[in-house]
Amino acid sequence: MGDVMVLNDIEATAARIGIDLSQLDLDSIRLPPGENFGIISDDEDIYQEENSELDSGFGNIIVVDNLPVVPKEKYEKLENVIRKIYSQIGLIKDDGFWMPLDPETQKTLGYCFIEYNTPQEAELAKEKTHGYKLDRSHIFAVNMFDDFDRFMKVPDQWAPPESNPYKPGENLQQWLTDEKARDQLVIRAGSDTEVLWNDARHLKPEPVYKRAFWTESFVQWSPLGTYLATIHRQGAAVWGGASTFNRLMRYAHPQVRLIDFSPGEKYLVTYSSHEPSNPRDANRVVINIFDVRTGKVMRDFKGTPDDFAIGGTGGVAGVSWPVFKWAGGKDDKYFARMGKNVISVYETETFSLVDKKSMKVENVMDFSWSPTDPILALFVPELGGGNQPARVSLVQIPNKEELRQKNLFSVSDCKMYWQSNGEYLAVKVDRYTKTKKSTYTGFELFRIKERDIPIEVLELENKNDKIIAFAWEPKGHRFAVIHCDNTSSNNNPRPDVSFYSMRSGHNTGRVSKLTTLKGKQANALFWSPSGRFIILAGLKGFNGQLEFYNVDELETMATAEHFMATDIEWDPTGRYVATAVTSVHEMENGFNIWSFNGKLLYRILKDHFFQFLWRPRPPSFLTPEKEEEIAKNLKKYSKKYEAEDQDVSMFLSEQDREKRRMLKEEWEKWVAEWKRLHEEDKLERQKLREGEVSDEEEEYEAKDIEVEEILDVSEEVVSFED
Repeated sequence: MGDVMVLNDIEATAARIGIDLSQLDLDSIRLPPGENFGIISDDEDIYQEENSELDSGFGNIIVVDNLPVVPKEKYEKLENVIRKIYSQIGLIKDDGFWMPLDPETQKTLGYCFIEYNTPQEAELAKEKTHGYKLDRSHIFAVNMFDDFDRFMKVPDQWAPPESNPYKPGENLQQWLTDEKARDQLVIRAGSDTEVLWNDARHLKPEPVYKRAFWTESFVQWSPLGTYLATIHRQGAAVWGGASTFNRLMRYAHPQVRLIDFSPGEKYLVTYSSHEPSNPRDANRVVINIFDVRTGKVMRDFKGTPDDFAIGGTGGVAGVSWPVFKWAGGKDDKYFARMGKNVISVYETETFSLVDKKSMKVENVMDFSWSPTDPILALFVPELGGGNQPARVSLVQIPNKEELRQKNLFSVSDCKMYWQSNGEYLAVKVDRYTKTKKSTYTGFELFRIKERDIPIEVLELENKNDKIIAFAWEPKGHRFAVIHCDNTSSNNNPRPDVSFYSMRSGHNTGRVSKLTTLKGKQANALFWSPSGRFIILAGLKGFNGQLEFYNVDELETMATAEHFMATDIEWDPTGRYVATAVTSVHEMENGFNIWSFNGKLLYRILKDHFFQFLWRPRPPSFLTPEKEEEIAKNLKKYSKKYEAEDQDVSMFLSEQDREKRRMLKEEWEKWVAEWKRLHEEDKLERQKLREGEVSDEEEEYEAKDIEVEEILDVSEEVVSFED
């Protein structure tokens, strides 16, 4: 709340000296170069730390040791050999090579200094040539120049480290104990980032924390809601706390562009891409994996974008994010990436490959983890012109045992969708028709938790239908599909929405269709986190159409519209849902908060609106049996909240009555004032009428006036006879 208090002080000062802040364009104000007027950046103190790369400024220099010791006449030949090796990695500066001589013997000293244009090229040179074998007697030892500065600061005498007294930290889960059971959200608009309570009972958000220029690109909650991450030039940072948002840890990674948390929040992955000094060279990608609590780099990965592209083959311009996919669950034990014909699975105990080697999977095109178990689903397309069928495989980690495999024929494309509990896997398969001129879609449904993992095949009734969207019910057994006949003569057909269940009333092992909704303005599906309710959304071409649907009752609860909506996000409890229009559109930026059944609660407009994110909640500690017991006795637990809702309702009603009373008093005061002025001007009006009194109705005299009216005029010729 400190920033709010500062803002109040600024507004009070502006009012005192007569400045209208609403007329100021604060974004246009720029400080003079080199002047900060005493306002210290959050990242300023990073330069004060013993970070060698940022301290000395010599991060682009390497030291190559274990070179041959040669006389002066062989100096140039050795220099040419070293330059040839290191020029392949990056552009060496014109005066960027120095190999010192012993002044007494005039021989080289066995080491040299090489200066590149960028630190990234120097790091790559160290990585590629450390341990390089020039000949049997000379194996290069390469270090960063900055490392020597740090090594020289190590004292000669060992001293035991000082033990700092334990200081209990803040409760980072304090927000979960809110008495009103509210959820938090973060928004970014203009230069401001705000954390708010969703106070739906009072039909408005309640401020928690606000800060200008808190991040340089975006903010991101950690998966369990413990931290809020921000992005800066020097790296990433995480924030949290009981009563306010304090910086908990920084992660030094210059020019960081993307971040990703592990599911259990133990690790943070950061990504950056750096342009080389030589335009012919590829960009340099750097990926770091940090321990979230300590800020220590556990493992780094460096290479070109092609090294981290999906499939791992050349010719791919960008990197698909996230590069590493984490195994499900809170253990954060395994993560994996896909390369050319391999899946590399790493374990976090040593951050090395499981079994010290990657899994060889010829022509693998896609993979995904189960959300709850260390099980990989792999997709391999057809090989040999169709002689070898495509297949989907389930592989157990760490023993790499294949649990199940399904061969697929005439496949053009494949997408995999896991259900949130890891109980089911849906594989959407696009297959060619016999003529190869078109495709049709079907689903392979894996029952992961059942014996031998049985598979069912589901095909749509109309083979011409294309799948627009697919979504599993969270924690449930149902799924929804939006499908549309692409052969329809209608240029803009309204698609159908079908609901299915993995359970059947007669046979629990068979998928069954629940219903199909015809002709809906929908192209996206948004299930409530608690299941049962779903929003059928029409985004983009459908301009923000919303249908709130109850899948238990198979009925529509409400239809609504948020014109030009770009984002839809349920809160973690499934009680409320937010729809937002971000700065993709220039008009009507802001967000709406709706109840689960489609009632619009409140609307907030924000210019230059960039982000809306609900704060995630960690999983409940309650057992499924306890949750079921609470659901059965919900009326007993809900009495407290019903009483609070009634109090809020009465408070809002009292507010409305007070507002109406004030408006009535203002109106009566206005009328009384005009009556007083009218009475004061009475003599003046009488004077202007030369003494005539005309204010009262009885002063007027009614008179009958005769009016002559010509009805018709005609001409007639009259003849006169003599």
